[in-house]
Amino acid sequence: MISVYEVTIKKSFSAAHTLKELGGKCEELHGHNFTVEVSVSSLALSDDGILVDFRTLKQWTDDILKEMDHKYLNDIPYFKDSQPSSENIARYIYDRITAKACQHNLSVTNITVWEAEDARASYRGEK
Repeated sequence: MISVYEVTIKKSFSAAHTLKELGGKCEELHGHNFTVEVSVSSLALSDDGILVDFRTLKQWTDDILKEMDHKYLNDIPYFKDSQPSSENIARYIYDRITAKACQHNLSVTNITVWEAEDARASYRGEK
């Protein structure tokens, strides 16, 4: 078994969206206070004995969430051809965080987007 270190942070943002062709209330304009969990991993720690500084991972995440906070998600170009569902929001964040994490020899293990206390979607990427 291979040992892997993993670090997870949690951030939040508020946004509105509409989800087409699902039927019901989700097709109407509505919003959520989203909670996002970002997990990165590596086989080794730095010389300082850490995987990544929590502040660094939080800043990467904040930079991405600022683009979505208090916005109508359907207007973001990434969602032009896909619904701004929690699943696709998780993929969007994954793609953006991966670009930063790779530069530091980190893998993005998991992105989880909570749209309510009892409803979440995760994206783990392609292995």
